Amino acid sequence: MNTDWIQTVVWVGLTLLLGVVEVFTLDFIFIMLAAGAAGGLIAALLGAPWWLSTIVAAGVALLLLSVVRPRVLAALGRSADPHRTNVDGLIGLPGTVAVAFTPSSPGQVRLANGETWSARLTADSPVRTPPLGTPVVVESIEGSTAVVRLGERATS
Repeated sequence: MNTDWIQTVVWVGLTLLLGVVEVFTLDFIFIMLAAGAAGGLIAALLGAPWWLSTIVAAGVALLLLSVVRPRVLAALGRSADPHRTNVDGLIGLPGTVAVAFTPSSPGQVRLANGETWSARLTADSPVRTPPLGTPVVVESIEGSTAVVRLGERATS
């Protein structure tokens, strides 16, 4: 059996396998390794012995992992959605007092996004029992409670 043919099949199989793994991981590691395996395949097709094609594959993969992958990740990071989401998206959101605060229990606020949250005032708030409709702004989220400060009414 011809070892050149076996070497070619191994490189093609490795390239395809690594490419398929990349499809499922999407972290740009396995695609760089697949490209390294493709480099080993090209070296093998050009007549390089198995040890040299292995060195070529490793060199190409290391070069791509150290030079290309960081740049691809940086480029993708710059195009990411800059908007805050989930709990981070609530910070700074205006709202109004929906259920009155009392000294013994927290109140509720209706936020500008339509959600109603259990809420308490910040520790430095001068007013401890704001009336219904008082404008507030979310300072932080602690568990399932919005910590709010008195704020100006939002204009939409």
